[in-house]
Amino acid sequence: MLNAHPHIIKGRAVVEDDWSVLRLDEGQEAETVEIPAGKIIVPLTVWLAQREALSQRAALGVWLAPDERAEALKADLDRFAVIAVDFPKFTDGRGYSTAFNLRRRLGWTGELRAIGDVLRDQLFQMYRCGFDAYATRQDRSIHDALKGLSVFSETYQASVDNPVPLFRRAARETSADTQAS
Repeated sequence: MLNAHPHIIKGRAVVEDDWSVLRLDEGQEAETVEIPAGKIIVPLTVWLAQREALSQRAALGVWLAPDERAEALKADLDRFAVIAVDFPKFTDGRGYSTAFNLRRRLGWTGELRAIGDVLRDQLFQMYRCGFDAYATRQDRSIHDALKGLSVFSETYQASVDNPVPLFRRAARETSADTQAS
């Protein structure tokens, strides 16, 4: 089954999406599923089962389920135009760690897309973990979701978006400054 979003959030703008996400229907096997032409984001299981044939494609992406590890892509990162991480339920936060690992440990610099049950309230934290594209739920306003990227003006913790914590960024008074006043 192909899922196509007409629009996604990429960076901080709503843009048209020319990629489709392949999801296996019940009974379909990763080894035998037919991959349609065009820009397709395939499940990791399909990539692993059909690597030789798929590596010939010019535009290919792969998506990871919550229980799959980013390290499975380590040797193949240069073959993908996009890597997506699936959030089957908004309460499943394993994808945040996957994104962080892709960016920090594996050095992925390409498009990192959140797919599935992606809501406005998650976007700011997803961005902090390394996501830069979001296929939000189609039953919600994508323009409203875009506002989720700017709900906070400052962050305390270090993360992918800013590796320096606030206490190291903020100017501190020195004891000489306090004694002079």
